[in-house]
Amino acid sequence: MKKLEGKRIALVSQRKNEELRKLVENMGGTALIRPAQGTVFLDESNVETDINSLLTGNYDWMIFTTGVGTDTLRSIAEKMGKEREFIDALATANIAARGYKTVNVLKKLDITPIVRDDDGSTAGLMRELAAHDLKGCRVALQLHGDPAPKLIEWLNEQGCEYKEILPYQHVPPQPEIMEQLINELLNGDIDAVNFTSTPQARFLMKHAREKGVEQAILKAFSNDVVAVAVGKVTAQALREEGVERVIFPENERMGSAIVTLAQYYQGSE
Repeated sequence: MKKLEGKRIALVSQRKNEELRKLVENMGGTALIRPAQGTVFLDESNVETDINSLLTGNYDWMIFTTGVGTDTLRSIAEKMGKEREFIDALATANIAARGYKTVNVLKKLDITPIVRDDDGSTAGLMRELAAHDLKGCRVALQLHGDPAPKLIEWLNEQGCEYKEILPYQHVPPQPEIMEQLINELLNGDIDAVNFTSTPQARFLMKHAREKGVEQAILKAFSNDVVAVAVGKVTAQALREEGVERVIFPENERMGSAIVTLAQYYQGSE
């Protein structure tokens, strides 16, 4: 028997859905394409203003949360003819980084973070930052399409002043697709939902709240629907939205998440 035989898996990512569909189907499952995240867009003019602000040296800390976002800032600084200034500004600031991809991007710039997460998550980053006194500090916070409410709440509690820098932002998904996904979840037509980024979790639960069915959706995830995340950060976003049962692979890859889901079903039989 194939590992996902009879299971209906909603794929809510924006990209690589065809590859994921084939993987699900090869394992005997049915893949439902339900993008819960719109197109990513970049407002380069605003980012240029943020980079000029970074170059002033007025920030005590710079917190980088994604490798893509960090490299995008460097790339835009290069287009502005200010890449060297950008790297020098990082070299003189206290740097905190979340995730190995972020650390690797900084390493290419010969920048070693003073603080990095202990487990790849935003919660892990906050645990490590807690050893430092940020009260009264000015912090530049690089985000990537997701507002990171827990991190922002924590920064407020520390009494520091922060500036959010979003190289990318995500457009909300199409309302009709979200409506379809919500109805399928409520009707028991879906066995699992595969999340590949934090905005997907935020958009889904935001839509559920607007429709007045948040608790019903959370109940579905608690009982019959399995939430599977690509990794720790996406899993944490789901938990912050109230989804308590979340599975995810140690190897943070899209395909690995589907394999982990199949193993979960095998173990629960």
